Amino acid sequence: MVTPADAASDHTPDEPIDPGFGVYVHWPFCASKCPYCDFNSHVRREGVDQVRFAAALVAELKQTAARIGPRRVDSIFLGGGTPSLMDPATVGTVLDAVASVWTLAPDAEITMEANPSSVEAERFRGYRAAGVNRVSLGVQALNDADLRALGRLHSADEALAAVEIARATFPRLSFDLIYARPGQTPALWEAELRAALARASDHLSLYQLTIEPGTMFEKLYEAGKLQIPDEDVAAELFAVTQAVCDEAGRPAYEISNHAAPGAECRHNLVYWRYGEYAGIGPGAHGRLIVDGRRHATATAREPEKWLSRVESWGDGVDTDDVLTPEESADEMLLMGLRLVEGIDLRRYRAIAGRPLDPSRLADLIAHGMVERLGPHRVRATREGAFVLDAVVADLAA
Repeated sequence: MVTPADAASDHTPDEPIDPGFGVYVHWPFCASKCPYCDFNSHVRREGVDQVRFAAALVAELKQTAARIGPRRVDSIFLGGGTPSLMDPATVGTVLDAVASVWTLAPDAEITMEANPSSVEAERFRGYRAAGVNRVSLGVQALNDADLRALGRLHSADEALAAVEIARATFPRLSFDLIYARPGQTPALWEAELRAALARASDHLSLYQLTIEPGTMFEKLYEAGKLQIPDEDVAAELFAVTQAVCDEAGRPAYEISNHAAPGAECRHNLVYWRYGEYAGIGPGAHGRLIVDGRRHATATAREPEKWLSRVESWGDGVDTDDVLTPEESADEMLLMGLRLVEGIDLRRYRAIAGRPLDPSRLADLIAHGMVERLGPHRVRATREGAFVLDAVVADLAA
């Protein structure tokens, strides 16, 4: 792991950190469905009524703001789906609505996800004019054969061209790559990652391919038509990822995310620091504090169902559960231990109503799975991060 001085924060290890407040807006539409993807994304060949959906997003924002009251928005994230299929005018409408119902921080991070196949310089200038100041490109691979296998609609050359357009348009840029792809060796991944780092600006999201339930890849995998690297090779690929990114000055600040110091994704830090965030749009999840209690919210996943609900009732909320202190504390552990900066034990105690079990904590430290950064802060080691679910289950028991 990187040292505390390299962590995703200017704070000293034991200084309390304000997790912030974020707004996630989900645009659920894609040009095609990728075979590995289990996200809430939908293809609409007949087109999308963007004016109608934009009006519904605005209505849901207003309803949410009326429920929770004033907030200072530190980050907005336009995710999907493929938000870069939105017209710049649609993006502007949504961002203006956020600023009208809450206070937008002067340095708020406003991110849009984009696919290279939908990148056009003129549209990007329109998004920048609407207020977007950070773009996250779904590059996923830098060779055409693997891009085709992943169901992507762009070529490697198109991806690199999109990176250059984004770099020239937005103050901040990130792009995603998927590793542990079929047939990928550590040597091949290292070469591809070095090529990506040569093109990247200050942030990379590097995800290990997993077989998700309900996807086309799951069907192929179960039929024996898709093979991915085994656990030993996957571990070696993970080790290569850390070593190459550390060498390039892009250390991990979270298990799958790498950035130059100060360039971390502030919106995702809201999640991992267990902050408060509003989920707007079809299938969006939120964590909102209402009357002193933390609520887990989720909206209807199917776009037209969500749209009908918003137009009838003002929001598309499907579930709204009040979390117990134990549930909230377990979520805080699961999210916070993904971070290099770890978790604040004082905040855990305030949320859970009890401290972490000192004997379990001591045992995990003794086995090299967890380490202390100071009297009040702990984090998973690199070895612990690789088996994080087991570490969290042990601490939460």
